[in-house]
This record gives sequence, C-alpha cells and structure tokens, in this order.
Amino acid sequence: QVQLVESGGGLAQAGGSLTLSCAGSGRPFDTYGMAWFRDAPGKERELVAAISWSVSTTHYADFVKGRFTISRDNAKNEMYLEMNKLEPDDTAVYYCGAIRAQYWNDYVSSYEYDYWGQGTQVTVSA
Repeated sequence: QVQLVESGGGLAQAGGSLTLSCAGSGRPFDTYGMAWFRDAPGKERELVAAISWSVSTTHYADFVKGRFTISRDNAKNEMYLEMNKLEPDDTAVYYCGAIRAQYWNDYVSSYEYDYWGQGTQVTVSA
C-alpha cells in the first residue's frame, strides 16, 4: 500500500503561483511513477504532468507547458507541482497518483494508477 497526501492548494489570482506537494508513505516511493491529474467541473479527470520513478523523464499536458513544473524528491518521498502564470481554467481539484513502473507507458491513463491522494482544491480568480 502507498498512502498519498496532497497539500498546497488554495486561492490564487490569475497570473499568480502556487506549489502543490504530495507526500507518500508505505511502499518505497521510488518504485512508482508519479503524476498530477485534475478534475475540473464538467470535465473528465485529465493528466497535468507525470514524472518517472528515476526522475529522468517528465511529461506535461500541452495546456501547462511552460507554466508548470513537476519534480520529486525520492529521499523525502515527496512530489511537487510548481504552478506559475495560473489561469482561471486551472481551477480544479488536483490529485497525485502513483503508477507501477511496468505500466509507465500508460502514464496518460488515470485508470492505470494504483494509488491516489484525497485531492487539493485550486481556485484561480480572474
């Protein structure tokens, strides 16, 4: 079992910044690829960014490229999402997820993730 807990959400103005954190416990953190997804009203859960267990590979959704940065610290069992130039369309509940290494090629699909945090709300005002 892996337990994930997100933090760092809140209210920001358009153009502002927030940094989300995801703290993991349980099985070794560094055996899992990790990702941030988000649920926006009226939309399906969508991938925001993903990072491999070795930190060597990152992927970003087109709508956050150049604005968000994903990172992780395996020694601390933590993952982060630095969000800059926030837009009202970034308003959503953000979730961190863990995917086993053998399923990494399917990182885009939320159905392949074994563990999820409880989510943290991010609200961006115009």
